[in-house]
Amino acid sequence: MKRMIDIFLGDGPQVGTLYYDVQGRRENAAFEYTVEWLADEDRHALEPSLPLVAGPHFHKKVADGSVFHAVIADCEPDGWARQVIRRDHTKRRQEAREAGKGVEAPTLNALDFLLAVDDASRVGALRFQDEKGIFQRAPEPGQRSAPPLIELGALLAASRAVETHSETAADLAYLRGRGTSLGGLRPKCCVIDDDGHLAIGKFPSVSDERAVTKGEILALQLAKKAGITAAEARLVDSDSSPVALVRRFDRAGGRRILFVSSATMLGVERRDGENHSYTEIVDAIRVHCAHAQADIDELWRRIAFSVLITNIDDHLLNHGFLHESGALWRLSPAFDLNPSPECIREFKTWISEDAGPEATIDGLMSATPYFRISRERAKLILADVERAVATWRETGRSIGMSGQEFDQFADAFEHAERAAARRVVG
Repeated sequence: MKRMIDIFLGDGPQVGTLYYDVQGRRENAAFEYTVEWLADEDRHALEPSLPLVAGPHFHKKVADGSVFHAVIADCEPDGWARQVIRRDHTKRRQEAREAGKGVEAPTLNALDFLLAVDDASRVGALRFQDEKGIFQRAPEPGQRSAPPLIELGALLAASRAVETHSETAADLAYLRGRGTSLGGLRPKCCVIDDDGHLAIGKFPSVSDERAVTKGEILALQLAKKAGITAAEARLVDSDSSPVALVRRFDRAGGRRILFVSSATMLGVERRDGENHSYTEIVDAIRVHCAHAQADIDELWRRIAFSVLITNIDDHLLNHGFLHESGALWRLSPAFDLNPSPECIREFKTWISEDAGPEATIDGLMSATPYFRISRERAKLILADVERAVATWRETGRSIGMSGQEFDQFADAFEHAERAAARRVVG
């Protein structure tokens, strides 16, 4: 099977074509910029590893990585979304067999997953148009893609049915497109908030042993207090369940903004099994960002915050960049900040090769020369962060956390590294 998918940048021009070929279990993909885009005065590379040159760019799949180039892989469904797509496909195959319709739908391939994502709520600015000129995935007749906030209860109920393996065809039909646009393992959907903005609704999981959604909102609110540029977020109640509502920052006034993960910016394969560091992100910022030192200072502030709240799920896909102009980018707002009281205090992304994975203030302070931050400046930043984190109980009460929930999260906020930060600050 061979496919040619045209790729557009938001509501703007076609920028290239995706070529996809599958033979048995072997998949191959290539990308080629259009002649028109290469001649456009506003042209820019979609990612650093896709330079603006004519001819096809081939991509070799590595280990468990994607068959697609990284900027396209950043749009792929992952975790929860793949589960919904796979269950929906299985259910429809089952219905076809029971109806005696003969030919069974083929097994899903990488392109099927990519094109199953809702066009209106796909991450970033890329849009995929099939051979019939239809942007994928288009909503079904009479259906909306991202529903209004009032439908949050129905989304939560359908998501819980999937989690408990009790989903019906109607549940999956309802989640089709709505629950397939975002990465991550936890149940979530895209909705339109009360102000008309695209947002993510993150649901409690049936397997949660603590108030995870409240923890994320707590972390995002503390991040703002700490002077961090973070995604706008709040808690909303849906059928007595706390749902984290996070506004999408890859949309502005209806315009789509190109987004890439830090893995894409670094030119490393997703899940390559290698250890990567924040100092590598610093190198990328210096090369590709419009306001490099400001973004580097911000990154250092975020690492300090992660140390103090025990946010250790900080892999390269949980950091990102937004396109600024031309060849320049900027650090995206912080997202997916989650206090993890039960986890070993080790980062997925090391502070530096010398510091290793340990999430410590000493390790962070040792890296300040690489960040080109003076020790005095680092102490001022650390003081801001520590003062904000010290309000975690007060901030938690403002979002309705209970005494039991404080106990559940205490180890994430009350630990030796808080004391280490206070010693450094003096």
